[in-house]
Amino acid sequence: MKKNKLTERTYFDKVHTWGRIWSVTALAVLVAVPVSICLYFNVWPAAQDVFKALIKVIPLYWGTAVIEVITYTPMLGAGGTYLSFVTGNISNLKLPAGLNAMENAKVRANSEEGEVISTIAIGVSAITTTVIIAVGVLLFSPVLPYLTNPDSVFAPAFTYVLPALFGALGAGYFKKNWKIAIFPIVIGCLVLVFAPTLVVGTLLFITIVAAMLGAMLLLKLKWI
Repeated sequence: MKKNKLTERTYFDKVHTWGRIWSVTALAVLVAVPVSICLYFNVWPAAQDVFKALIKVIPLYWGTAVIEVITYTPMLGAGGTYLSFVTGNISNLKLPAGLNAMENAKVRANSEEGEVISTIAIGVSAITTTVIIAVGVLLFSPVLPYLTNPDSVFAPAFTYVLPALFGALGAGYFKKNWKIAIFPIVIGCLVLVFAPTLVVGTLLFITIVAAMLGAMLLLKLKWI
């Protein structure tokens, strides 16, 4: 029997449906934790205190949330974006995992192949991260304070884990497109000079815009 095109649901329709369901579910679980604590102990914060605390963080985190959605979605695809925002730790793990998987598979994020590869890579990354953290907590919890102590000889290594990760990942892209890479690197460095405490999501958005404008300029000048 031939399916009606109006009723047939595509892969992306299902991704958006389940993505919304799990996003709302994750948000509900996060809110349920403090609400459950307040119910159990019958202690509720004063509304004015909550409002005072929120008014300080809303301009920062709401703006960052919008920027991150605009920034990450074109790079990770719909499925990868939903999964990343539900599991968290996007810039440290999910973004590098998705981009590296698509690069190795030689697919683009806005293609159907890239969508599938990105989603699988981010899902595997989430599972692997959970397993590694669980094993690490069980096995290394007795010695971890000695390794991360500021006086430990291993302390500098923990400080440079994230820069080393992004340096290794970015080096391949910089080498392939070194002309385009000049613009985001220079702009990013200038932004950090004048705003060293800028959040990663905002900085990432700025450098992506710089890369796009730089690429358009180089293309117009026929330098690439």
